[in-house]
Amino acid sequence: MFKKLGILLIVFGVLVALYLLFAPIAVEALLNPVQRSDTDRPSSAGVALHNQLFIADWHNDALLWRRDLNQRSRRGQVDFPRMQQGNAGLLVFTTVTQVPMGQNYHLNSDEHFDKITPLVISQGWPLATWQSPLQRALYQGQKLDRFIEQADVPVILVTSQQRLQRLLEQRQLVQADQKPLGVMLGIEGGQALEGKLSNIDVLYAAGFRVVGLQHFFDNELGGSLHGASKSGLTPFGRQVVKRLNEKSMIIDVAHSSLAVIEEVLALSKRPVVLSHTGVYSACASERNVPDALLQAIAAKGGIIGIGFWQGAVCDPSPQGIARTIAAAVDLVGIQHVSLGSDFNGSVATTFDVAELALLTSALLDSGLSPDQIRQIMGGNIRRFLGQQLPSVD
Repeated sequence: MFKKLGILLIVFGVLVALYLLFAPIAVEALLNPVQRSDTDRPSSAGVALHNQLFIADWHNDALLWRRDLNQRSRRGQVDFPRMQQGNAGLLVFTTVTQVPMGQNYHLNSDEHFDKITPLVISQGWPLATWQSPLQRALYQGQKLDRFIEQADVPVILVTSQQRLQRLLEQRQLVQADQKPLGVMLGIEGGQALEGKLSNIDVLYAAGFRVVGLQHFFDNELGGSLHGASKSGLTPFGRQVVKRLNEKSMIIDVAHSSLAVIEEVLALSKRPVVLSHTGVYSACASERNVPDALLQAIAAKGGIIGIGFWQGAVCDPSPQGIARTIAAAVDLVGIQHVSLGSDFNGSVATTFDVAELALLTSALLDSGLSPDQIRQIMGGNIRRFLGQQLPSVD
């Protein structure tokens, strides 16, 4: 009897160990595939232009997954070697902290079981992160710090105009394969504040500079585009907007309800970002807000990041993304359009960060000029950050 029980415990232990070892790998491979086309090739003119650009992207979720970003991987869409290969100068690494089971674009509840929790546990994150959205965000920031320390090429955490300028200057001084990489930290959803205004200061001290107010469900700050209430800002949410303005932290209204976006635009003294989206008139998806709101964001000096997945652009090929970008330019003006890939955000894409020249080539083929492409691929983000980040740390 005891021998059989011992064998069962050993088998159970082995199964648990196998789950902890392989489940996170399998989940990432399943949720973040790159579905390449055999016929997509960048043109020689596209590659030549691409290699001259400063490229920046508002949104990727690579820190959620169990990978060393200093190692080239076949999984997901982002790591430092692939950033180098794709001439990606600056990526915002956002921290996902809570996602409801059965997430969808039309209706989610924060009462549903959080599917990030089993991922956190299976990846061996510290016990403090098992229940705390704040600790999950901070831990992902610590992961990025470790990757920066261990990187083979310089990686600069951009937290101020001063650091941005340092990145830009250093990228001019070295060969392509030794150019420093720029990274930033953001949170995806104000639930990471855990209802405390003081946690803005905690995140700021940890290097976070971009704050997404909502994710897939309503939170203490207000309604989500995909939540139950579709409500506007709460009193706490209004306090958060004001405090973020005071700290020169960038407000991101991706995933926010229409009412929240309208109220933020009325309340904020600084322009805001919609970091990863599409254009509704080009892709009538529930993920995309009405065109008039994109125009309102732009009218206040804000910037729109165009995503790379089907739910945002309907056709996620390089040519399809280029068409959405062109539609955004027509709608809000060239100076307000940028990239917001959502790489590693549980989305399928048709290329990864190493293959961004495919998009440059598609934009060139679409009739946009090299100067327009230069702004879209990174110039607009560079200008925006140069104006909106704190001047120094």
